[in-house]
Amino acid sequence: MSKKKTDPENQSSRKAKNETAVGVVGSGSFATAIVKMLVENCKTVHWCVRSEFVKGAIELRGHNPNYLMAVNFNLKNLKLTTDINELVSVCDIIVLATPSIYLSDMMDKLTADCKDKIFVSAIKGIIPKVNDVVAHYLKQEFQIGFRNQAVIAGPCHAEEVAMERLSYLTIATVEDEVSQRLQEIFSSDFIKVNSSRDILGNEYSAILKNIFAVGAGIASGLGYGDNFTAVFVSNAIREMEIFLESIYESPRDVNESAYLGDLLVTAYSLFSRNRNLGNLIGKGYTVKSAIQSMNMVAEGYYAADSIYKTAKQKGLKLPIIDTVYGILYEGKNAEKQFKKLTAKLN
Repeated sequence: MSKKKTDPENQSSRKAKNETAVGVVGSGSFATAIVKMLVENCKTVHWCVRSEFVKGAIELRGHNPNYLMAVNFNLKNLKLTTDINELVSVCDIIVLATPSIYLSDMMDKLTADCKDKIFVSAIKGIIPKVNDVVAHYLKQEFQIGFRNQAVIAGPCHAEEVAMERLSYLTIATVEDEVSQRLQEIFSSDFIKVNSSRDILGNEYSAILKNIFAVGAGIASGLGYGDNFTAVFVSNAIREMEIFLESIYESPRDVNESAYLGDLLVTAYSLFSRNRNLGNLIGKGYTVKSAIQSMNMVAEGYYAADSIYKTAKQKGLKLPIIDTVYGILYEGKNAEKQFKKLTAKLN
């Protein structure tokens, strides 16, 4: 695609920048991709990164020193900080894009007034501190109601955003006005945005697909082929539907891209960190060594414990979830467990 959109010399030829005060919390690959999306439309993007080192490196070189290093930013479009209160105090829309296991560490420092702010979760995992999803965590811990929340779902790999390959987001909100505002700041030539009202469904589906992707990776590492993976994924989407309906009934269609599409790309793509984690385990790595060998957080590992226990409490029959949990948390042999699983799939 043309590079004119990111070339500072061509700013005058572009449409007027949106004046909405928007901020991003997080400095991983998806956070970096979100900042790239937002600078397409926003005059200034406030960016709260995790350390002074990362902040200084971006200010010096114009790119994240750890993730998506090919993405170069015009520093005139960014205001960097390591202080979440500084960011929240000046922004109307705050996008949370840290790994789920780190969110509470960041949010525990929050003292700025959150009233009338819109918090957008781009986090696809369970918050360990409360063993719950981000939507409930924000509501219970910070009194941020669903009307002031949104959830970003995929399918949308950060690496493809960096390359400006056409990608689709689904943004789930309660209020139409909020949906419209978010669509305006996220849409671009390479980002298409769909809307949804299914906040909890979109959030849980993003968590579930990571667990299923770990399973797909294990299968690949064990030597199962495309035929099995297709059957595995078709069963996984059915398990997803069962779980979602048990959590929150809604007239959702799990065949839409936010559910099935995100599951497919996460289960099949070589960019998928969850698939890669599973692949290592399938090849014989211990769970601990597989996790330690990765430089990014595989949310599916952490989510599997919570989702498995919730499913058991509700009496749900989810053989894929059971199998992945057994391998990750009970030390069960991957080869033996998948052989048993093959008899349960159809």
